[in-house]
Amino acid sequence: MLQRLKKIDGVIIVILLLLMCISIFSIYSVTQGREGMGGMHIRMIKYYGVGFVGFAVLMIFDYRLLVKYALFIYIIGIGILLMVSFFGKVKNGGQGWIGVGELSFQPAELFKLILIIFLAAVLVRKNKNQLLFWRDVVPLSLIALVPFLLVISQNDLGNALSYLIILLGVLWIGHIKFSHALIGLLIIGGSATGFILTYINYHDQAVVFIKETLGRDHFIRRFDPWLVPDVASKDASYQTRNAKIAIASGGMNGEGYLEGNSVQNNMVPYLYSESIFVQIAEEFGFVGSAVLLLLYFILIHRLILIALVSRDRAGPFLIVGIVAMLLYQILENIGAYIGLMPLTGITLPFISFGGTSILINMASMGIAMSVLLYGQDMEEDLPMLAAPSAPASKLSSMIPFVK
Repeated sequence: MLQRLKKIDGVIIVILLLLMCISIFSIYSVTQGREGMGGMHIRMIKYYGVGFVGFAVLMIFDYRLLVKYALFIYIIGIGILLMVSFFGKVKNGGQGWIGVGELSFQPAELFKLILIIFLAAVLVRKNKNQLLFWRDVVPLSLIALVPFLLVISQNDLGNALSYLIILLGVLWIGHIKFSHALIGLLIIGGSATGFILTYINYHDQAVVFIKETLGRDHFIRRFDPWLVPDVASKDASYQTRNAKIAIASGGMNGEGYLEGNSVQNNMVPYLYSESIFVQIAEEFGFVGSAVLLLLYFILIHRLILIALVSRDRAGPFLIVGIVAMLLYQILENIGAYIGLMPLTGITLPFISFGGTSILINMASMGIAMSVLLYGQDMEEDLPMLAAPSAPASKLSSMIPFVK
């Protein structure tokens, strides 16, 4: 074990500590002196403490055992999501929380890791063979579609979309045919473009369809400020409009820590959570925002290096799934406040306040570090998976059953 621990990537640990410091100071800036928010930065320190414990445990835990039992983990995860759909707590319009008293947990966040592990387990069984559309791509898509539909039904668009991004990421390195990938990208791009143009040009009809047919009124509040800000209601555009003003006022060097006008006057909702980037941009300016993005870039770069040196087939799939998850959250969160993406309520990784978010992100880093420690073993040293007895055309043939 000591020999394995010598492989630990110190750069990743330093990056995590720096992100923790940014998070704590940012949360203090947007909560100090606010009624009912006192001590949130202290709670964040505690969340990070638990997160680092989870990081350490998963780092020394052989990640290949997670891959081996991925089917059972996936089934348990689906069961929890179903339980949330019936008994979950409602927060900010979404029914996605399980909790007792003041303690709560968001299973949709946890399922991102579960999905990454299960997709990696499935793709390992392909043994580097090219993925076929009906036999492989469709079943893999169904694996991601089930939790997507469950979480969408809970009014959590941000986390639901992350499942599709994770799927695309692992398919991209899963030896999918170039023609299939190209067709898929054209379909996704064409559908997105068609939706945007339809929403803009036939706005009234689209609103009626979304409200009356889909029953998703909150989608209008997400799409209007993004696509048709001129006709968006003041309530719907309040958050993004004020966020853009705050970000622009930060300029190159920012207005100074604890000196941001919009931030300190609470003109942007959820500054401690999904809107935390606004505080960084206003009080530290372009320079501070660039430093944060540089830290993310270095972290993702180090993760990719781990994937490149892994000799175990599951390792790169896990890393790419984690990278896809992080990139989506970073680009979606920041993009929403500069007008490039719709506002979905997704948190900024390692920065936004939230115990579930921090725990899952730190756990993902622990798994990545475990890939670094164990992923270079010889093939015969890896945990063995039983060979399937069913025909390869069935979904069950793709799942690593336990002996």
